[in-house]
Amino acid sequence: MADLSLIKKLREATGCGIADCNKALTENADDFEKSVDWLRKKGLASASKKTGRVASEGLVAVFIDGLKASIIEVNSETDFVARNDKFQNFVIKVSKEALKYGDDISKFQADKDEEVKSQIGIIGENINIRRISSLVVNKGLIVSYIHNSVSENMGKIAVLLAFESVVSADKLSEIGKQIAMHIAAAKPDALNIESVDPTKLSREIEVLKEQARATGKPESIIEKMMEGRIRKYYEEVVLLEQAFVMDDKLKIKDLVANFVKQNGDTKISGFKLYILGEGLEKKENNFAQEVASMTS
Repeated sequence: MADLSLIKKLREATGCGIADCNKALTENADDFEKSVDWLRKKGLASASKKTGRVASEGLVAVFIDGLKASIIEVNSETDFVARNDKFQNFVIKVSKEALKYGDDISKFQADKDEEVKSQIGIIGENINIRRISSLVVNKGLIVSYIHNSVSENMGKIAVLLAFESVVSADKLSEIGKQIAMHIAAAKPDALNIESVDPTKLSREIEVLKEQARATGKPESIIEKMMEGRIRKYYEEVVLLEQAFVMDDKLKIKDLVANFVKQNGDTKISGFKLYILGEGLEKKENNFAQEVASMTS
């Protein structure tokens, strides 16, 4: 381990991580200036300076390998970079590699840390592998849908939909594409009532109770009002309870039931929906600040 005071000084000067600073000093016999240059040559110092900038653009992508599939979000600072071939090739690569990590984003980020830093140096913007997830079926089909596609299997909204089924892939693919498009449009939170997030449900019930009590009606009426309002909530957030966007007289669960009658045993076992930048705040800079940051 290099001298701790030097590591601290180098970290403050370059913004690099402790491990990178220690390695730089070790490689350069504790020579501070040479260590700074070493980090810059490796692209680490410039990469670390960029990591303070908000990366809320980028791409979401899917990769399907037989009965397994992954979905990933990789962020960049600008949409311009998201349309760059180098960035897209990187997204394709990591979407395939994410398959073996399941939902373990922390391990995936750790394993890909050096590669991400390298890409930051090449591309010139902060990039971040934000999240990954996966679906697996025993027998059936996984269908994907990309909305606002910029290239094959990647765009601004990505959906994976898993069927456990005895039905042929051709028939499953047809209904699967329709439901996957519905998911992109209706944006459900849960597959069924049982899988609704209990924390979200509790919060919603409290809000609905306060709204119902504000009417001043007796508790017996409020209870009936609550039943209707909770049912309405499920119809908004639960995939199987939602009205099908292509035929609002049918719920998704009815659409699936009709398919089963005509074709054979089939059920939706899961879905994933990634919307690019969902939940991220975009940093807004005025032009003067942007010029100042570039020339400082």
